[in-house]
Amino acid sequence: MTQSETPPVAEPGSEALPWRRMADRFRGYLPVVVDVETGGFDWQKHALLELAVVPIDLDEHGRYIPGEVASSHFIPAPGLAIDPKSLEITGIVLDHPFRFAKPEKEGLDHVFAAVRAAVRKHNCQRAILVGHNAHFDLNFLNAAVARVQHKRNPFHPFSVFDTVTLGGVAYGQTVLARAVQAAGFEWNGEEAHSAVYDAEKTAALFCKVANKWGIGMSSRAEPQ
Repeated sequence: MTQSETPPVAEPGSEALPWRRMADRFRGYLPVVVDVETGGFDWQKHALLELAVVPIDLDEHGRYIPGEVASSHFIPAPGLAIDPKSLEITGIVLDHPFRFAKPEKEGLDHVFAAVRAAVRKHNCQRAILVGHNAHFDLNFLNAAVARVQHKRNPFHPFSVFDTVTLGGVAYGQTVLARAVQAAGFEWNGEEAHSAVYDAEKTAALFCKVANKWGIGMSSRAEPQ
């Protein structure tokens, strides 16, 4: 398939699509990009401060596109530490009047509701976390879930897709900024280290690589 070609679009009401449904691509899992901003590197010790998710969607040709972002800022959970150096890197001002931070349970409820809606849309069983250094994000997410004893976590508890690996194999770059630029996207260093910005760029990177290789698509959608 050349770059100018796209898979044919199924006629309205047709029984068979010319490409696989999302539910048939990754064993019933929906890829959802996650990025967290935290008060440090230790998920057992440091606070979760921001969480953003971007469910991966499909366009009319069955190609991967970023879905709608959902996010939350968190009030640091009691008893957890915040390293001032982390705040210098992220630029987070904890008492900023427009931060609109929520307690962990409320913030997780908001984000998880968006993820579950995306999972239902694609008839998937649950979400699988996509991240850059994905287990860092998953560990902080799982720690917050455990703290509030959340019963409706839509994510697989340990499996992930890591864009460090995808970026390294596809472009020879493992740093997010460099991998994003190698994939042909712009990178604004002043906006980086925001959970929403980093999640959106990670989603763009995942979609670019997955479309390029035809990951999870039918045999008709060959890698370009």
